[in-house]
Amino acid sequence: MARILITSAIPYINGIKHLGNLIGSQLPADLYARYLRGRGNEVMFLCATDEHGTPAELAAAKAGKPVAEYCADMYAVQADIAKRFGLSFDHFGRSSSDQNRNLTQHFAGKLDEAGLIREVSEKQVYSNADGRFLPDRYIEGTCPNCGYDRARGDQCENCTKQLDPTDLIEPRSAISGSTDLEVRETKHLYLRQSAMKDQLDAWIDSKSDWPILTTSIAKKWLHDGDGLQDRGITRDLDWGVPVKKGDQDWPGMEGKVFYVWFDAPIEYIACAKEWADANGKSDAEWERWWRTDKGADDVRYVQFMGKDNVPFHTLSFPATILGSGEPWKMVDHLKSFNYLNYDGGQFSTSQGRGVFMDQALELLPADYWRWWLLSHAPESSDSEFTWENFQQSVNKDLADVLGNFVSRITKFCRSKFGEAVPGDGEYGEHEQTLIAELTRRIRAYEGHMEAMEVRKSAQELRAIWVAGNEYLQAAAPWSTFKEDPALAAVQVRLGLNLIRLYAVLSAPFIPETSAKMLSAMNTLDTSWPDDVDAALRALPAGHDFTVPDVLFAKVTDEQREDWQNRFAGTRK
Repeated sequence: MARILITSAIPYINGIKHLGNLIGSQLPADLYARYLRGRGNEVMFLCATDEHGTPAELAAAKAGKPVAEYCADMYAVQADIAKRFGLSFDHFGRSSSDQNRNLTQHFAGKLDEAGLIREVSEKQVYSNADGRFLPDRYIEGTCPNCGYDRARGDQCENCTKQLDPTDLIEPRSAISGSTDLEVRETKHLYLRQSAMKDQLDAWIDSKSDWPILTTSIAKKWLHDGDGLQDRGITRDLDWGVPVKKGDQDWPGMEGKVFYVWFDAPIEYIACAKEWADANGKSDAEWERWWRTDKGADDVRYVQFMGKDNVPFHTLSFPATILGSGEPWKMVDHLKSFNYLNYDGGQFSTSQGRGVFMDQALELLPADYWRWWLLSHAPESSDSEFTWENFQQSVNKDLADVLGNFVSRITKFCRSKFGEAVPGDGEYGEHEQTLIAELTRRIRAYEGHMEAMEVRKSAQELRAIWVAGNEYLQAAAPWSTFKEDPALAAVQVRLGLNLIRLYAVLSAPFIPETSAKMLSAMNTLDTSWPDDVDAALRALPAGHDFTVPDVLFAKVTDEQREDWQNRFAGTRK
């Protein structure tokens, strides 16, 4: 049994996330976690809300709430939606927690001791209309690289280029929209990433199995132009982790907070302590996942994220951990995703464009969305959500292939043999041929899942469902029954056992439906099919079952057209 630590990029607190956010990190991480648990491994799957910085303050102001209250309310909303989407976090934490505050201040103190923090007097944009310094995300303007007119002062979400507020063309305050801006002097702390360039370069070179997308982005930041730059880690904000050296004040930094991108990744670690504290466990219980001197040396750590988060996870966060000089667990594999686009444009939380997680669940149960998103995951390139494609995939894959198989075999058995598994005869040549094909395909499925090849895993799972349909079509127990009822009983017994097998294999993708299938088969046996022949004998003759309700309703043309029209604009 292996031990695997999994984190997915922590979503901002500023509103409900769209389907592009979901497939970019949390959903594939959940797929991997569920699969590994299904194989009997020990898994710690952590995520949290990212609650500090500009997005939280702006969203709270828009909602007319104090920022702490707004974050608490939105945390409850995001946690509820994540649960309804079947995201199986061991803990869903908050970056505003005491645990994260203390750990962030601890890391800052260690980095300072190591000589990796320097104080810089710099010029920063001040808004006369707002009466305050504007941190980078409070400034919007046109990107000098791609011309996107809603670029933020830290990064353009369109081309992902890292920016400084002074780079923007025609900058304006994101709070008031005022262009009455001036540059004033202020002091900040910088993490000396440049001093760690060679160490980070060597570490990334050691990751030969990382996706090209991941390493290419990291290498670009390390080597393009002037190479890796030092990064400001403090901001002039009220809301955030107060700047301290461990538990000591930091002279000259009064009234400042750490930059959200400094404290947010540290929440991955703090989240484990939150989990331990919430469940009455000792520090040793979470440290065995994160401290290589306390048991984490045998942990495999995998991160999931969208490509826009890669620079911070391959460079800034590793610089924090390595620079501390302490034995923290470093990431072993970083799975990054491209963007999911929406019907000819981009999903956007800030612009309210696309289908959001709460809206999706109002239309259809989570498994419909989980299947489409995972089977169309934007791995090697950007992918696009269209309502036509969604309808086709739901109807063909879920309703026609899996749902139809379950319905046909259970209803036929009930009509001819009753609601108990029939037939105690041996499997014949046709059944053995199917077992051989399923064995080959299941081993391929395992290989894809272990390699985190999400789309290939979905394709193989669908092929496994298809194999059962093709067997049923060729065996035709409804015809066999007329001539040889005993043989038909064996064929039906195999078909009912396939339902249990499919439930186990499909659980990482469609967990709610998998549970329904197991319930219909009246079994709690979720053992993995290491031996497919044995797995197809798990439900013996005489074992009771029930005919389930329709697993997947087809999406009608009328529904598709209605949803296309309803989500053509932007969310208010």
